[in-house]
Amino acid sequence: MKISMNEATALNCQAMSIEQDILLAEKYGYDMIEPRTMDRMRDYLAAHSIEELAELFKAHNIAPLAFNTLCFFNNRSPEGWQGIKDELKQMCEWGQKIGCKTVITVPTVDLKKVTRSEIHKSAVACLKEMGKIAADYGMRVSVEFIGHPAASINTFGEAYEIIQAVNLDNVGITLDCFHFHGMDSKIEDLAKADGKKIFIVHLNDTEDFPIGSLLDEDRLWPGTGCINLDEIFQTLKKIGWAQDVVSVELFRPEYYRMNPNDVYRLGKEHAEAVIKKNFA
Repeated sequence: MKISMNEATALNCQAMSIEQDILLAEKYGYDMIEPRTMDRMRDYLAAHSIEELAELFKAHNIAPLAFNTLCFFNNRSPEGWQGIKDELKQMCEWGQKIGCKTVITVPTVDLKKVTRSEIHKSAVACLKEMGKIAADYGMRVSVEFIGHPAASINTFGEAYEIIQAVNLDNVGITLDCFHFHGMDSKIEDLAKADGKKIFIVHLNDTEDFPIGSLLDEDRLWPGTGCINLDEIFQTLKKIGWAQDVVSVELFRPEYYRMNPNDVYRLGKEHAEAVIKKNFA
């Protein structure tokens, strides 16, 4: 199985950039990274071309897994929705240049007095249009539900119902283990899903805080917290998940203060331990 590093894991470590992420990914034996579109990509492209980035990936034999992240796609104003579509098209154009096939998108947070049915209706309509836009570029859209009460889509079950209603081959789900645990998503819902609709898997763990109170800063190295990762991965195997890549994604301030070499080394070691335990 391939291992990817999400650039957020070493986001605020010293002197980090997309160039450094690629070099460290190569040094510690990763196969891929997830480029961050809101900062690392923007910073790089302020001084370089997208063609140069494509060559950088090729030169170090590191592939881009998915663009992270197209933020807050549903229940937007007309102006906000147009901005989402414009940003998606930009990411798709970048993707064609560097060989990145997937855009991760996350739901809107802090909606005030919006019903579940309104959220579902908006998400389905938006994702149908986003899927069609992405298809023109040969790209996929992957919805990452957020395991926090403020998120408009915060459980796997809700996200999967939306994906089923969208019913497009290139629209699927990002299953982040932290978010799966964060709002107590049900393993029974995952067990009933089509594994082919799980496009991206984020590997992480967390401290044992009460459900609904977890924040990104509570994430831990995979296998060092309270999440039942074995149950998640054994279920993914049963439902036909591709089992081809997992991506380490953490946002822990403690890890940001570490040497980035140690972040990449430890991320790989912990990811490999989880993979070895669950996959031949």
